[in-house]
Amino acid sequence: MSKKIYVGNLPFTATDDTVRELFQAHGTVESVNLITDRDTGRPRGFGFVEMPEAEADAAISALDQKDFGGRSLRVNEARPREDRGGGGGGGGGGQRSNRW
Repeated sequence: MSKKIYVGNLPFTATDDTVRELFQAHGTVESVNLITDRDTGRPRGFGFVEMPEAEADAAISALDQKDFGGRSLRVNEARPREDRGGGGGGGGGGQRSNRW
């Protein structure tokens, strides 16, 4: 069974490949997903790594607070995404009449 790991405080120069290399020292990396800003496409400084459960626990222990690219990483088990509501705010419109 796989475990998803949150990796925060990544340097903005980090790539999928450099993060994969960092975690492969602790086991098999199934996937790497670095998050980018949807408007600018620039990295947001965090991402997720998926690994087999026992290897993920070892990677979390070894890499939390480790210096990577001049930044102290935050590495822990990813929590399920909270439903922040969504959808849409409305806007409205329609026509207004000038009956005054």
